[in-house]
Amino acid sequence: MAKRYWLFKSEPDVFSIHDLAKAKGKRTEWEGVRNYQARNLLRDEIQKGDEVLYYHSRHNPMAVVGTARVAKAGYPDPYQFDKNSKYFDEKSGKDNPRWFLVDITLGSIFKREVTLKEIKSTAALSKMVLVTHGRLSVQPVTAKEFQTIVKLGAKS
Repeated sequence: MAKRYWLFKSEPDVFSIHDLAKAKGKRTEWEGVRNYQARNLLRDEIQKGDEVLYYHSRHNPMAVVGTARVAKAGYPDPYQFDKNSKYFDEKSGKDNPRWFLVDITLGSIFKREVTLKEIKSTAALSKMVLVTHGRLSVQPVTAKEFQTIVKLGAKS
């Protein structure tokens, strides 16, 4: 399967790209996604080796702040079975899990943030899911959109 590109949203006060840079092996589980459309992408579409734009949401300004790479394709989110976890789901069973996650590793931290405002004002990015539908926490990105944002993030 050909490499694909994604945008993952994270609240920086929950888990920022700098937290990923400090994590053991610069790797983390992308847990806690509780939206069915995003879950389907994590479970069925996102594969090891895919590239990720790391987006800080609920932040001023909201922005893409770097990249990551998928280190492990979708598998059941273990937190859905943990009664002490905020992600516990009593309706999810180990034989038929409801929620999935992927593992990611740090790619790079941009020299500068690429803000949502800049993304919306860049013609090459006008059809991005982030611009047209915005709310989804995991969303597809085209190779061209990915490359455009990486170039913008590399500028001083």
